[in-house]
Amino acid sequence: MAQRQRGRAAPQAKKKDQDSSAAAKRAAEELVQGLRGRGIDRAKIGGFDLDGVLRGKYVSLDKLESALSKGFGFCDVIFGWDCADVLYDNAKVTGWHTGYPDAHAVLDPSTLRDVPWEPGVAAMLADFQSEDGAPHPACPRSLLKRVIARSEKLGYQPMVGAEYEFYLFKETRDSLQQKGFKSLTPLDPGMFGYSWVRSGQDADLMRDIMLGMRDFDIELEGLHTETGPGVYEAAIRFDTALKTADRAALFKVALKQIAHKHGVSVTFMAKWHAALPGSSGHLHQSLWKDGANAFAGSGRNMSKLMQSYLAGQIALMPELTAMVSPTINSYKRYVPGVWAPMVACWGVENRTTPCRIIGLGEGSALRIEHRQPAADMNPYVALAATLGAGLWGVEKNLTPPPETRGDAGTDGPGKLPRTLREANERLAQSKAARALFGETFVDHYVRTRDWEVREYDKAVTDWELSRYFEVI
Repeated sequence: MAQRQRGRAAPQAKKKDQDSSAAAKRAAEELVQGLRGRGIDRAKIGGFDLDGVLRGKYVSLDKLESALSKGFGFCDVIFGWDCADVLYDNAKVTGWHTGYPDAHAVLDPSTLRDVPWEPGVAAMLADFQSEDGAPHPACPRSLLKRVIARSEKLGYQPMVGAEYEFYLFKETRDSLQQKGFKSLTPLDPGMFGYSWVRSGQDADLMRDIMLGMRDFDIELEGLHTETGPGVYEAAIRFDTALKTADRAALFKVALKQIAHKHGVSVTFMAKWHAALPGSSGHLHQSLWKDGANAFAGSGRNMSKLMQSYLAGQIALMPELTAMVSPTINSYKRYVPGVWAPMVACWGVENRTTPCRIIGLGEGSALRIEHRQPAADMNPYVALAATLGAGLWGVEKNLTPPPETRGDAGTDGPGKLPRTLREANERLAQSKAARALFGETFVDHYVRTRDWEVREYDKAVTDWELSRYFEVI
């Protein structure tokens, strides 16, 4: 009897797969037909690598229809090289030993958007899979989706907002190379934060940024100058975690395109100049349940959920720093006096702490502003790390340390790593990271950061030349 039941199960499973395939084909046909009807004649598809670089290509609408219905192959070298397209010498997930095969990529129709600065072009993001159909262990978007699923299993919907600071220059992609990224001309002179004057003088560019982002499905709540020559800050409206991460990742790509049309270049380096402030990448977070902010307690109190979430973030911050501060340059920002947090702690409306509590007593507005990341973060990885740490605190019912009042300082308990090498060593030893994100992801990520450190160790810097060339 059991054998006969198993025999019937196989045809039923096959029919289910066939029905699913037919439904996917119909949905793809309808979507592409709609694009054609709107005058779209080609598409850009792709996904983000571990460094937050969007890797993709143009495809015809016929190819897009095929990719939508059954996926498409994309060379997995994007997980086997660094941000300069140099192959890792230590990767296991791909390499010469695997022959750099195609990874299976699956498009997410919910990410469909027109590209305003490329008439006739639509864009869509993909997730990457392994041979067995499981999420690819090096795919940052899939990593975040797994953490979000963990939150939903606990009964909570993560809501997130993102902010970026960035520097603008009167330079083109060619002049940057010709100048060797030195003696650059900023878009605006002087230190003039929150300036109506400067933003008004840059009005054409600001208008194209605001409207271009809106038409690219990235709603900006605010855009203003920061302190520094040519530096601006943009605030991306809060939404569900995955949507915000997509928008934050695409914001960088979009801004580079818009700026290029104005003969302007942009950098999201954490600290592009030693004498100027760094560029932050703050993440505002809260957990919601049944349409309400579950962080809100009675009166001006945090709920127990929020306290445990906060405690988890603080407890794991030192060992997860490499995931939110992924580059050598990230740690040049961690110096006193430039608003970058250096100790794991929290405070109410305290901008010297990495976890700033905003909106106590305001219900839906209550949130944690995570101030540790810089603008060079990969938003998928940084959000997975900070959200995962918070959920870890919830699962373990942790209690946060006492509030920090005034200057959080630079030393003491919870001191954060000061170099990528130190941060990467802490991540490699983290049992919590491996439990939250998986052995394979952590192993691969640690290997990529180890490569980054070793590449830097081989470099001869301008500082060394000016200090030693003639004198020694």
